[in-house]
Amino acid sequence: MSQSIHKYLKSKPTPIIDENTITFVWKGRSAPLLIGDFTGWDEDHPIVMEKTEAGIWTYQHTFLPDSYIEYSFFKKDEESLLDPYNPQQTPNGIGGYNNYFFIPEYKPTNLGRKKRQIAHGRVTCHELATEPFISGEERTVHLYQPPVTEAVPLVVVWDGQDYLFRLHLNNIVDNLIHLGRIQPIALAFVDHAEQELRTVEYACSEAALVFLMSEVIPLANKELNLIDINANPGAFGVLGASMGGLMALYTGARIPGVFGKVLSQSGAFSWGNFDMVVFDLLQQGEVRPIKFWLDVGVYDLAGILVSNQRMQRMLNQRGYPLTYREYHAGHNFPAWRDDIWRGLEAIFGAKI
Repeated sequence: MSQSIHKYLKSKPTPIIDENTITFVWKGRSAPLLIGDFTGWDEDHPIVMEKTEAGIWTYQHTFLPDSYIEYSFFKKDEESLLDPYNPQQTPNGIGGYNNYFFIPEYKPTNLGRKKRQIAHGRVTCHELATEPFISGEERTVHLYQPPVTEAVPLVVVWDGQDYLFRLHLNNIVDNLIHLGRIQPIALAFVDHAEQELRTVEYACSEAALVFLMSEVIPLANKELNLIDINANPGAFGVLGASMGGLMALYTGARIPGVFGKVLSQSGAFSWGNFDMVVFDLLQQGEVRPIKFWLDVGVYDLAGILVSNQRMQRMLNQRGYPLTYREYHAGHNFPAWRDDIWRGLEAIFGAKI
């Protein structure tokens, strides 16, 4: 087997993909440790690769069909290592890169590509004063006006710079509108703070909601052709992933008369054994007119997958309109990009 792997490495990339059975390979005198979506990125419990022959180390794992997986190698007390035989790399969201692969049945969406032959919305950039609500002196907000003349609902997007520049959500919306798969919507991409402050702002922050309602919404009403939210209570939407997914749920729970449509991707609803206040807000009191989309990867961080399953059960028990989906990927923007169109169709599907 080692001779075939040596030969394989001369002309083909790793890992070795045989339908949904994957063989990770390392070539060298010793092998680093292996972590990824399938290990929960837990450096305390990594995969130890097996030496199969001189200079060859392997680990084999069977994944679910149509899986998208990110992984990395590392050595204790050292920086992570990329797979030298896998050219497929993607930003990991914290300043580095991961390698990735996907099972042949996995189909990345092409909706994020800008297509010349269709009408495109207009994206503008704005700077808003933040004091005394959130960190910094100014915060960037990008606004997307769809290519239509009628007034439309707004969707606020937490982690706006990631959804705009990494997911190309404006292109996804352009294409969905062109195909008649969603009603036209406008977008307000609200940038997040630096990583250490993002957690504070997105951990169910009332101050962040004050900034949203006192600065972002007035700007959007001024610059975009929006429907009258007073005449259409709950018609606006809110979207986010991970901590942003938590903040999206919190926004809807706190201001359902404005944000009655919530799209949460891999929402971080619990930290360890501590549930965030969204559980209490949605479990206690009357059921509000909120429509939910929740999605999460089966290879997501263990705590996030479990808390999303708990949130699904609770929302169903309370009778909230909910679409819940588990897909075969982990906690990353490519997975959220490839699933968000489903959420947009579920919440803003074109009226026939």
